[in-house]
This record gives sequence, structure tokens and C-alpha cells, in this order.
Amino acid sequence: MAVEKILEKIAPKSTEKLSLRLEKISSPEIKSERVLPSSDKPKEIAKPGERRSGAGIAAVSAAQDFQERRAAAIDNILAAGLNDIFLKMDAQKQAEFKKKGEETVAKINILLSQTKIKINKIIDLIRSWLKLIPGVNKFFLEQEVKIKADKIIKLKDRF
Repeated sequence: MAVEKILEKIAPKSTEKLSLRLEKISSPEIKSERVLPSSDKPKEIAKPGERRSGAGIAAVSAAQDFQERRAAAIDNILAAGLNDIFLKMDAQKQAEFKKKGEETVAKINILLSQTKIKINKIIDLIRSWLKLIPGVNKFFLEQEVKIKADKIIKLKDRF
């Protein structure tokens, strides 16, 4: 009140404007914005299918690394002892043999990822791959299939 009387004496026209400003400043209705500290900020929620940085990516890359290491071990088992046979094939047969071998490794790796191992499917995959060898002996084929399948099953326990 005293401020208003002083303001009227100084400038009667501007008192209305100043009194309005005083009311606005002194009114308790002015709300201050609360600034959240960095730890209190709401966290964003990842959408389904969206990859986020952190532990999720590390787990995915660890799983991929595991799959790649197991695939390499399966490849080594299947290729063991077949170097001479592979080198005696012509170029077209080598390419076909190699392609089918890579497919076989991928399928066996998937089968080993499952809870129950289906040994018959693994044996069938190896047998169909080894049948691509021209002039292969039936007994040699069965012996190699058995040896390679046993090593792959042991691989499941190791990895």
C-alpha cells in the first residue's frame, strides 16, 4: 500500500502498470519448474525390436561369438581326414562339396543349439554330404559318419 502511494505521487499514469506488475510478482500462484537431477530423469523405454546399447548388445555379441566358435569346431571335425580326397576332385565338384559342407555345418550348429540333440538328423546330414565324394566306399562312408557324429556329440558337452 505504501508503495502504491509513493508511485502515485511520482507518476500517476504509470501506477496502474506498476501495481499490476507488483501483484504478479507477489502472488503465490507462480509455479517454479523443478529441474530433475540426471539420476531422477525418467528413463526411455525401448520399443520391441529396437536395440539398445549396454548389456543387451554384449549378450547378443557373446551368443554370436559362441555360435561362430562352435561352427568353426564343427567345420574342423567334418574336414578332418578329407584333404586328400578334396584335392583329387575336379573344380566343379570341389565347389559343390564345399557349399554343401557349409550348409551342413550351419544345420548341425542349429541342431546342437536345441535342448534335445537329434543324432539321426546329424548322421543323415553328414552322410548326404559325404555321398558327394565320387566313388566313395560304402563302408568308409559309414565309418566316417559314425566317427564324425561321435565327435560332434562330444562337442555339445564342451560348448
